[in-house]
Amino acid sequence: MQAFSVRHLLGIKDINPKDIETIFETADNFKDVLNRPIKKVPSLRDITIANIFFENSTRTRLSFELAEKRLSADTINFSSSNSSVKKGETLVDTVNNILAMKVDMVVMRHSSPGAPHFLSRHINANIINAGDGTHEHPTQALLDAYSIREKLGEVAGKKVAIIGDILHSRVALSNIFCLQKLGAEVMVCGPITLLPKHISSLGVKVELDVKKALQWCDVANVLRIQLERQQIKYFPSLREYSLYYGINKQLLDQLGKSIVIMHPGPINRGVELNSDVADSEHSIILHQVENGVAIRMAVLYLLAGTK
Repeated sequence: MQAFSVRHLLGIKDINPKDIETIFETADNFKDVLNRPIKKVPSLRDITIANIFFENSTRTRLSFELAEKRLSADTINFSSSNSSVKKGETLVDTVNNILAMKVDMVVMRHSSPGAPHFLSRHINANIINAGDGTHEHPTQALLDAYSIREKLGEVAGKKVAIIGDILHSRVALSNIFCLQKLGAEVMVCGPITLLPKHISSLGVKVELDVKKALQWCDVANVLRIQLERQQIKYFPSLREYSLYYGINKQLLDQLGKSIVIMHPGPINRGVELNSDVADSEHSIILHQVENGVAIRMAVLYLLAGTK
């Protein structure tokens, strides 16, 4: 097993390019496993993993659960909506009660930025951040970069535009860190109200015109509007957003070149992406979902080796 420089995967900011390459190489091996008739290995047979989700999730949760089962780990699933959290129990008490059942690893999603970092200072298990508020979502960024590598051969030197609601997105921040560490150029594009004030300090290009962003890039990673995180209106209507920032086949045909379309899901069809793009030959969205299982298997396996 190759060495991993961290005990937890809290964010892309905390790992180095060598760690990312190690994850990718390990994921290559697990992708071979996933394409076999028997899609299971005994790698984590003696490990117990708790999936602790304080926010709703479909793809990430299912992807982690499947990755754990493919590695033969024992899993327990916790949802805050029907737990003692509703009675006022603290995060540390909740997790310590779960760890008292001899759990080795925790996969956690929480609405508060920094929650996994806080937890890592108070408990002894390995922690994987499955999304913390508007902060980071490291495994999504890893599977996105891995998918680019698979499609285009490498990430270094590629131009990637992240388009949409950058302000409320944890995927955007993790992607920026990951792509830059792998040598890609990154641009963010969206309405000025949905771009963080100091985004250019991260070393990314900023573009307000979606056509110019698409003309520049090799890959467009399109994000949805995160209405559930918005307390005020950032643009007049979804119809107007779609008119200025929605990507359709007509727009792609005007580029005079072929680009790769990505989306972390869930897609709001007819808003940020039309079906004629989401389901087209440009799209690698379903490949991202498939690669998510291999990447999460790799992360779980490598972190288990740091115990």
